[in-house]
Amino acid sequence: MSEQTDSLVAELSRKLVETLGLDLTADAVDPAAPLIGAGLGIDSIDTLELVVMIEKNYGVKINTRAAGVEAFASLNALAAYIRQRRPASSP
Repeated sequence: MSEQTDSLVAELSRKLVETLGLDLTADAVDPAAPLIGAGLGIDSIDTLELVVMIEKNYGVKINTRAAGVEAFASLNALAAYIRQRRPASSP
């Protein structure tokens, strides 16, 4: 994993905890664990909040169920999804 990916995963972990008001630290989020369901207990409302945050912060849309399944498989998957689809002008 590159340093760029590591920093994006760390940033996403912070934003996930902040956006959803999770009762844990960003460091406690396992980047390989599933985001939806049993792992963090993220439900459909939480998922919608994350979709909005991702579009606002990264300019990346998650507008189909299949895209959501791919993107929210884990923090690592979300970082890869964003990196592949981020507009060229974004860092």
